[in-house]
Amino acid sequence: MVLRIFALNLHKMNTDKIIEIAKSWTTDVFDAETQNKVSELIQKNDQNLIESFYKNLAFGTGGMRGIMGVGTNRINKYTLGKNTQGLSNYLHQYFKKEALSVAIAYDCRHNSKEFAKEVANVFTANNIKVYLFENLRPTPELSFAVRHLNCNAGIVLTASHNPPEYNGYKVYFNDGAQIVPPQDEAIITEINNVAFEEINFKANDSLITYIGDEVDNAFIKASIANGTFEAKSRDKVKIVFTSLHGTSITIIPKALEQAGFTNVHIVTEQQEPNGDFPTVASPNPEEPAALKMATDLADKINADIVIGTDPDCDRIGIAVRNLNGKMTLLNGNQTMSMMTNFLIKQWQKQGKLNGKQFVGSTIVSTYLVNKIASSYGVETKVSLTGFKWIAKMIRDYENLDFIGGGEESFGYMVGDFVRDKDAVTATLLACEIFAAAKDNNTSFYEELIQLYLKHNYYKEHLISIVKKGISGAEQIKEMMVNYRKNPLEFIDGEKVKYLYDYQSSIKKDLLSNTQETISVPKSNVLIYETENGTKVAVRPSGTEPKIKFYISVNQALKNIENLTEVETEVTEKINRITKEINA
Repeated sequence: MVLRIFALNLHKMNTDKIIEIAKSWTTDVFDAETQNKVSELIQKNDQNLIESFYKNLAFGTGGMRGIMGVGTNRINKYTLGKNTQGLSNYLHQYFKKEALSVAIAYDCRHNSKEFAKEVANVFTANNIKVYLFENLRPTPELSFAVRHLNCNAGIVLTASHNPPEYNGYKVYFNDGAQIVPPQDEAIITEINNVAFEEINFKANDSLITYIGDEVDNAFIKASIANGTFEAKSRDKVKIVFTSLHGTSITIIPKALEQAGFTNVHIVTEQQEPNGDFPTVASPNPEEPAALKMATDLADKINADIVIGTDPDCDRIGIAVRNLNGKMTLLNGNQTMSMMTNFLIKQWQKQGKLNGKQFVGSTIVSTYLVNKIASSYGVETKVSLTGFKWIAKMIRDYENLDFIGGGEESFGYMVGDFVRDKDAVTATLLACEIFAAAKDNNTSFYEELIQLYLKHNYYKEHLISIVKKGISGAEQIKEMMVNYRKNPLEFIDGEKVKYLYDYQSSIKKDLLSNTQETISVPKSNVLIYETENGTKVAVRPSGTEPKIKFYISVNQALKNIENLTEVETEVTEKINRITKEINA
């Protein structure tokens, strides 16, 4: 029997159909362990069976992520193998008769190393050479390695900052960027056309080359070249660093030392890679609790700056001392604003600004970045959420220089030598900004306030509501339908002027009753904007069972003395908006 399993409409799905699909996993196509586990699920016939088989895992904004286990809706040898077989078929078609190669990396999660070898096996079985990292490595290093080794594609096994039961599979193309249209759609078609019994697991280990130090050294050298400039006080910056049990411990301490940041203190309780992430509820630097051990250490030793990265080392969390000397966590919008401003200023100092440069941002990130770039005469190009879209800008505008780009979710990309968010180079850049501020007898936080004085005080707030499982997916779908049928008319008393519906690609001016076409690709996102620039964006997460609300407000800051007053006012405004939208 040909086991071609396609995505199924939940409304048409019934228990008998789910059991039929599950029973196909008890045949000799699958190994004995898988057969036994599926048989146990069928025997119990509970919600776990339904969740495991009611659909196929799909690619989102960051690739494919899911809970590990048996089933079509789980991460396992067979779902990964199906993806890899489909990708292999596509690569052979796309690159014709070229000798093909791919690079593979993996993070600290449970089964990542084993999954990476299974993926390598399928590639080599399809006569594709594999460069496999000998041990766990950061995701941005995989992006770098694809181009450094002239590979046709790259894979990283990671679930980023998801809970411990998750793993995932990210696909990169030959430019080192995650796949986007038309490649992603063509690859998904190939994957859907693969039956489980058509996966070739017969590895050819002679086609595997294990990589490590040589690529590490090249990556660190490139990171230093892109992330540092001429700051003189690097050795005077007292840094606390935490890898949150992830991959960054393999690279960032070396990179900091080689760049001249020698006063580094590592949170020892969190330096050992561990897929259980035992010291944090969530290994996500977006969560203040994740960096508490680091900020506690910073207070103990009177450090200047705290750096924390997520498990696969693409997101960065930063804490610095505020005007009162208190360690303060920056959000992703503040970080990207500071980094963008600093980078453009360096380009300006070097006489490289000539009107042919741009920076990248996303539709849910702070507009402060746009205002900063505009003040230097630099364009901001805005994409959908996800760094694959920012990387696509580089490909689409090859006649322009890409300075840097970021998004609110604590990611930044410096230059184009890595084409994904990169916490290694961003760490160097954050510390360089601090060192440069020291050189000028100011501080990181004071430099941030200067941006507010010049461009308005911007504050953003993210609300993520978790909706797990089948019922959660349905609730999220219904919420988005509701917001389309019943759009917001006012936000905190301000009349909504613009409604951006990225699913229909229409921007409506609700006051003049006119509309125009949105040029970015379609996506299930709604953004409401008032005449005063207050914004509320709503979107389902592409990689987690969440619906997200992004609130952005801004207000003029006339002088530093009014900072506390303005901070209070915008915070109260955000609190009122949160209550209004019942998020």
